[in-house]
Amino acid sequence: MTDRIALSLGAVILAALVADLALNHASATLFLLVKFADMIEWLAFWR
Repeated sequence: MTDRIALSLGAVILAALVADLALNHASATLFLLVKFADMIEWLAFWR
C-alpha cells in the first residue's frame, strides 16, 4: 500500500466518523464498537 492510498483511506474513514458524529450522534460508530468487542470476546473463547 502506497502512502497516497493510505492517506486517502484514512481521510475517508475520518470523514465517515465525522459525518456519523454530526448526523447520527455516533450511534453507528457505537454499534460497530460493541459488535467488535463481541467479536473479540468470541475469538478469545475459541483460543
